[in-house]
Amino acid sequence: MTGVEKIVIASNNRGKLKEIEALFAAKSISIVPQSDFSVSDADETGLSFVENAIIKARHAAEQTKLPAIADDSGIEVDILNGEPGIFSARFAGEGASDEDNLKLLLEKLKQSGETKPIARFQCAMVYLRHANDPTPLIAQGSWQGHIVFEARGSNGFGYDPIFYVPEQRCTSAELKPELKNKISHRAQAMQLLLKKLFNTSEFSDISTS
Repeated sequence: MTGVEKIVIASNNRGKLKEIEALFAAKSISIVPQSDFSVSDADETGLSFVENAIIKARHAAEQTKLPAIADDSGIEVDILNGEPGIFSARFAGEGASDEDNLKLLLEKLKQSGETKPIARFQCAMVYLRHANDPTPLIAQGSWQGHIVFEARGSNGFGYDPIFYVPEQRCTSAELKPELKNKISHRAQAMQLLLKKLFNTSEFSDISTS
């Protein structure tokens, strides 16, 4: 191994942590959540998913002195001009629950009269070698679908129960976690990020099996 043995994940969201840990399961690297170091959530002041992901990764790297991975993700609905977008986790206000956010989104969509609003999950994921890394690795994933007006399924979190995946004929929350971790926006971004990581010198000797 050439140096990187542990990476901090810049999130306190248990759903995200579980998905990212699963995607890293086959790698010879220890993945630790920032909560292990009592790191608080960063202030997401960026205007894009990429900016917010970098802000979160830099905050975690500063606090832990470890390389950091962060993602910023959310759902975009075309008829709402891309809302909730970067505000997905706080669409109904700071501290809003998943249920609060989902309810507000459905209320807005019902007013539109659209029966199958086109939507997509977006994810930007970044890796910082250290807090002052001037060239973070960046990967993005997008997952297309549409909104349904009745929540279905108990897997996942956030907007998963109302995000319908046409190819699977079910909502994201009805997918088995193993499948979701292969096809979701976060899975796409992580798989791309892993390819970039293991093409860098500091990861070249790490097993990917």
